[in-house]
Amino acid sequence: MREDVETTLARDPSIMTKAEALFHSTLPAVWLHRAAHRLYRGKHRIGARVLTSVARVLTGVEIHPGAKVGRRLFIDHGTGVVVGETAVIGDDVTIYQQVTLGAVGWWRDNLRDDGERRHPVVGDRVTLGANATVLGPLVIGDDAMLGAHSLVLKDVGPGEKVLAEPSADWRPRRGGAEERA
Repeated sequence: MREDVETTLARDPSIMTKAEALFHSTLPAVWLHRAAHRLYRGKHRIGARVLTSVARVLTGVEIHPGAKVGRRLFIDHGTGVVVGETAVIGDDVTIYQQVTLGAVGWWRDNLRDDGERRHPVVGDRVTLGANATVLGPLVIGDDAMLGAHSLVLKDVGPGEKVLAEPSADWRPRRGGAEERA
């Protein structure tokens, strides 16, 4: 838990103290998930679901109790984050708001063998930008970065960057800022 507080302090520049970090939404979401995951593995599925429902109400983050989450996960502005049952998240991952680590859909998933993975595996030190959507049993390699609004339907190699196509009416300006065309 101490490690999670330190991670929140390190990755959110708006948090100045450990006491303030305790009120960041990432902590109850991750801590309740860890407890729910233990219950889930112990075949206490209803108790696990109750905890994840509490986490969703408190934080807006929905992590299925079956998902495997690594150390030092940081979820910034977590509202709308959804992580599916067979997802695996590595260590030191940063997730921004409205990210989905989901399956492709029941019509396809019902054709898979029991126990077959339906959700993504996310490597270590990956950043998932706001509203990134990652669907299916694919792999996001270590140190990859998925930009805001990315739609990922196939594997992403280690260190690769995936960026959504910017709107046609925006163009770069000198100095790196954006302006309307």
